[in-house]
Amino acid sequence: MAKHDLDSNYLDPDYEPVVNHSGNSAFQDVLAARMQRRTLMKGGVGAALASIMGFGIAGCGSDSDSDDRSNGGNGSAGPGEGSATELGFAAIPVSSANKVVVPVGYSTKAFLPWGTPITGSYPAFRADASNSGADQEQQVGMHHDGLHFFPIDFKTGGNSSDEGLLVMNHEYINQAALHPDGPTYNANGMRPADEVRKEVAAHGVSVVHIKKDSTGDWDIVFGSPFNRRVTGNTEMDIRGPLRGYQKLSTRFSKNGTQTRGTLNNCSMGPTPWGTYLAAEENWHGYFANSSQTKPREQTRHGVGGASRYDWELAEGGDDQYVRFNITPTAQSAEDDYRNEANTYGYMVEIDPFTPESKPQKRTALGRFGHEGVIFAPVEEGKPVVCYSGDDSRFEYIYKFVSSRPYYAATASGYLLDEGTLYVARYNEDGSGDWLPLSLDDAGFAASVEAAQGSLVGNVQFDGFENQADVLLNTRLAADIAGATPMDRPEWGAVDPNTGEVYFTLTNNSRRTEEQVNAANPRAENRTGHIIRWREGGDDFAATEFQWDIFVFAGEQGTETVVDGDVAVSLTDDNIFNSPDGLWFDYNGRLWIQTDGSDAPPYQNNMMLAANPETRDIRRFFVGPQGCEVTGVVTTPDVKTMFVNIQHPARDWPFGNEGDHPRDATVIVVRDDKGVIGA
Repeated sequence: MAKHDLDSNYLDPDYEPVVNHSGNSAFQDVLAARMQRRTLMKGGVGAALASIMGFGIAGCGSDSDSDDRSNGGNGSAGPGEGSATELGFAAIPVSSANKVVVPVGYSTKAFLPWGTPITGSYPAFRADASNSGADQEQQVGMHHDGLHFFPIDFKTGGNSSDEGLLVMNHEYINQAALHPDGPTYNANGMRPADEVRKEVAAHGVSVVHIKKDSTGDWDIVFGSPFNRRVTGNTEMDIRGPLRGYQKLSTRFSKNGTQTRGTLNNCSMGPTPWGTYLAAEENWHGYFANSSQTKPREQTRHGVGGASRYDWELAEGGDDQYVRFNITPTAQSAEDDYRNEANTYGYMVEIDPFTPESKPQKRTALGRFGHEGVIFAPVEEGKPVVCYSGDDSRFEYIYKFVSSRPYYAATASGYLLDEGTLYVARYNEDGSGDWLPLSLDDAGFAASVEAAQGSLVGNVQFDGFENQADVLLNTRLAADIAGATPMDRPEWGAVDPNTGEVYFTLTNNSRRTEEQVNAANPRAENRTGHIIRWREGGDDFAATEFQWDIFVFAGEQGTETVVDGDVAVSLTDDNIFNSPDGLWFDYNGRLWIQTDGSDAPPYQNNMMLAANPETRDIRRFFVGPQGCEVTGVVTTPDVKTMFVNIQHPARDWPFGNEGDHPRDATVIVVRDDKGVIGA
């Protein structure tokens, strides 16, 4: 997602500081002598870079011999299964209108806007934004992001497309819109406690039980026990290798086994066993540390002296807000909140079918700026494999392989507590390696030993205490392992027909000519691209892969060239910039969402559909003014699509919001009740 901040620069791709100074994989250090297959970009801003090449994947875009995989999460087979990935709609033009635009033959409706009551006493939303903090804890949160539809009969093996649980993240907030007159302070510079309570409550996750009525329209099932809000104050368990680690000890949980809240949740990941993983991305901005020197687990993530929303300044000194001041104030960590930030930066598992269950932070998947997580298709008796991107400039792509095998009858989140976390190295010859971040691996242990006493990026490295310390400092471990710094890796998706893995690389205007590499070949990459790979031997647990670039984003004439032939040449029908959201529907069409410039020629942010076999890409959806288009899922029959709109400008979605625009989910259907995109 975008690097959101309080001031007018919050959508400026140049605003967020770079915190990775490791300099891994500089182009001149790893350039291969000869390239046999190439994927290159030319046209627009990239014409001068046509000599920067990457390799294609043998078999990319073709039918796979291994089509018998089952996937209970993203890309699982449903009633619409098959390889019919052709696009059956005419591309729509770019738009600067303050409304949603879709192709002829489709209709849209705004659904579940911020403030919709879903639980408790169902407090009505007030148009002047005067709802209390207690109200917000019972209402849909702000800034909708990643979402997933769980059929109501999922747990019994069903695939209902008429009723289910819609679960969504709420990434951050617009303080000016959240309150009648924006955030306020008293004469002593303190924040009203109820304003802070409301802001914390507007974060987190909403679980909403929805069902079609007799006319086919979707509505909330009011009074359902499944309706739930998880907020920035909800108590959570720490699971995996970091559970009980002394660097997670706080006044709230002296033994480091619990924490409160999940924040800045971006994309997500549905698990094969029917739970929802929320991603903690830009969590670092919520904490204030006025100390002159900060521990490496803060500096490598950019924790500063001031916090984003001043929650630590809430009147009354309530412990649940004081915790955002992580400046050491006591003799030990058990008596203050110096370690509070160490309890953030994880994937958070929420069971939507068990509303009384406690969310679990799954630390074995690493601690960094998680954009989301995507699961590979699961097979009985084999490990669970999932991928996650770290959404910041020059950060990395990771893969987790569970130690224990998957069995559908017993699978649960325990599978995510033990395993090996890998980080990706993209080689110049089109091959790739998964580098283990484990002290039990001789190669990684040797790199750790060699790095001790040296400056790794902006951190003076003095070793790791244990494997828990490695995972607490995942970014630093990846620096030492020699991973490839990427152009803001965000959403991932696995092709249900071929098993190929796709990731968006949104942009990176800070990359210089000296820092380009084959996987990130554009200096000052302001428009981004999409990379993909195939695991060695079609084994998702493999430690080697082959990669290519699926498409370069940009303006008219931007080309993606494969084996000397133009595979994609962008036209008015499909120009786009800053690819972000990514999802394969259950038929295998790839949906691409953007979060970038809304200036000409691109205009408002959009969603496009792609045929992964032919690279036919067409614009399908354009959002209202000022928004990010983020989060997409369909019902199993692919006849209802849900798309999230985040931070819209004034007067959306109903035309009378003024200074209090409301993020919302958009329902998209075909007028003839057919399959979306076909």
